[in-house]
Amino acid sequence: MDSLTHDRFLDLTGLECPFPVVKSREAIARMAIGQILKVIATDSDSLRNFQGWANTAKNIVLVAQAIDSGDGKPRFTHYIRRVL
Repeated sequence: MDSLTHDRFLDLTGLECPFPVVKSREAIARMAIGQILKVIATDSDSLRNFQGWANTAKNIVLVAQAIDSGDGKPRFTHYIRRVL
């Protein structure tokens, strides 16, 4: 999943709902149309929360999501593209 190109990166490790989506919304608002935001989170609810945001927002598309448990601690990666 690290092979996806992104324009900005947010490490939101340790933040719990709703803050991963809140911080990501703030970041996306400052990005240009077409740019991709990569977000790393440790909150398992972030999978569902980012999907919900993408389903209701008109200015983003959820490009990809992944789960990495390489070190025994799950990390959730989200790629969001600004479209408006």
